[in-house]
Amino acid sequence: MNFPWLEFAALMLAFGINAVIPGADFAMVLRQSIAHGRRAALFTSAGIATSILVHGSYTLLGIGVIVGQSLLVFNIIKWVGAAYLVWLAISALRSPAPKPPEEGDLASVRPGDFAAFALGFLTNLLNPKAVLFFLALFTTLVSAHTGGDIKVIYVLSMSIMLFAWFALVSVFFTTASVRQGFFRFGRWFNRVTGITFILLAVRVALAQQH
Repeated sequence: MNFPWLEFAALMLAFGINAVIPGADFAMVLRQSIAHGRRAALFTSAGIATSILVHGSYTLLGIGVIVGQSLLVFNIIKWVGAAYLVWLAISALRSPAPKPPEEGDLASVRPGDFAAFALGFLTNLLNPKAVLFFLALFTTLVSAHTGGDIKVIYVLSMSIMLFAWFALVSVFFTTASVRQGFFRFGRWFNRVTGITFILLAVRVALAQQH
């Protein structure tokens, strides 16, 4: 069996470009990095990457077509996702200003590993754009003759790529100099991230099927 390298490269390129465009996932990893540190950010990144496996699985099983064509299912996902982002926005706006370790014990307020993982998982899972994006990717770039085992490799590769990207984001934003810069914003950091989540919620709410 010859591996379709050109198809794989085209798929990963399209996915990679979409991954690095700032969105809800990026905003969440950034917030976790500044507010709770590298460990929380990495577990959040792992949650986002794991959610990709879910999107890929239902796409390969054909369920993605049903979701993409059903206005009711799409709207349910859309409004639940928007509500979740609003909840994240409210949480950010009500949170105390992040402080450097010497001024506050971040470990005492840092979410547990599972909570951080679930945060990332749900942020990506409840994004209706991800549903349509996966459906579009596999419809336009993956041949109908490509074997199921190869498609599984595609999905796993996407998950690994996304985790690697957000792991790099986590490491960068938790370096001492970068993090100290964000600490200077104090409560403004929470306000900006809260407003960002609200804007993303509006964007999700306005999402339309194509």
